[in-house]
Amino acid sequence: MDEGQSTEGGGKEFWRVLEELRARLANGAYPLGSSLPAQRTLADELGVSRDTVQRALRALAGEGWIESRQGSGSRVVKSPTQLGTQQQEVPRVRATLGTFVARAFAQPVVQLDVFTLTSESLDAHIRLQAERVRLGEVRPERIELRMLLPDTSLTLPYPRAKQLVSEGEARPDDGAGSEPGHRHGQVAQLNGTLHDRLNDITRRHSISLRSALRDLKTEKLVPSVRVEVRYVPLTPAFKLYLRPGVEALFGPYEVVERSILMDDETEVDAIDVLGLGSTLTRHVNDEGDPDSSGSVFVESMRAWFDSCWNLLARPS
Repeated sequence: MDEGQSTEGGGKEFWRVLEELRARLANGAYPLGSSLPAQRTLADELGVSRDTVQRALRALAGEGWIESRQGSGSRVVKSPTQLGTQQQEVPRVRATLGTFVARAFAQPVVQLDVFTLTSESLDAHIRLQAERVRLGEVRPERIELRMLLPDTSLTLPYPRAKQLVSEGEARPDDGAGSEPGHRHGQVAQLNGTLHDRLNDITRRHSISLRSALRDLKTEKLVPSVRVEVRYVPLTPAFKLYLRPGVEALFGPYEVVERSILMDDETEVDAIDVLGLGSTLTRHVNDEGDPDSSGSVFVESMRAWFDSCWNLLARPS
C-alpha cells in the first residue's frame, strides 16, 4: 500500500481506524464478549465515514477478533489481552504484553529486546506508553529498544493462499501439466502479493514505533532514546519480549485459516498466523535462585537473542 494515499476508502484513514481499533482490543478497552460501539458512533468519534469503519470492522472480523451480524452489531469473540491480573509475580503465568511494556516504562531505564514477525502488537503498546510519558505518568531517563525481524527477502510459510496448501496437486516444479501449473502460477503470484503486504505492515509499524520513541527525545521528554532494528534469516514461530536480566514473555504464533482483506477489496482465504492474540507466558528471573526455571529461561533467551543479534542479523 502506498502510504502517500489519502483517500478515505483505501488509504491512511482506513489504516488509522483499523490500527486504533486493534489498539483498543490490545489494551482491553473492548473486552472479550463485549459489543463494539455502533458504526455511526465510531465514525463520528474517529472522524471518518461509516464506509471506512465498515471496512475496518470487516478486516477485524477476517482476523478473527470480532463477529459482526446485521442488526446485532459487532461483538468481541477473541481477546488479545491474556489474563491481565495482578497475579503476575509467579515465575510462569499467562500474561499480557500491555502490562509487560508498562512495567518496562515504569523503570528509569527502559530496556527491551524483541523478536517478532511484524511488531504490530508492540507498536500499539509503545504508543500507549508514549502518551503516558507525555502525561507525566511515567518518566524514564533512557529508552533502549533492540528488535529482530525476519529478513524481507525470506519466502515465509505464512501468509499463504489456502489453495496452495490444501490442494493435492503437483507443484509447478514437479512437472505438472499446463492447467495445474497455470493455477499454481496464479496462486504463487497471489502469495507474492501477500508477502509484499506483510512486508508493508512490518515496515509501517517499525516506522511508527521508532517515530513514537524518537519523538519523546525530540520533545525533550526522555533524555536518551536508542532504537535499533535488525533483520535475521529466520521464520518466527514464536514471539519473544525480553527485559534483559529481569523477565521474558514468550508465545508461539497461532496458525489459523482466515480471510485477508486486500487493498483492492478482494478477500483471500489464507493460512496465516495471529500475533495480536497469541498466548504469552511470563518467565521471571529469580535473583534468589539462579537455577530456577524462570531464571534459566530468561538467561537462555537473552543468550539466544544476543547471538542472533551479533552473528545472524543485518542492520536495517
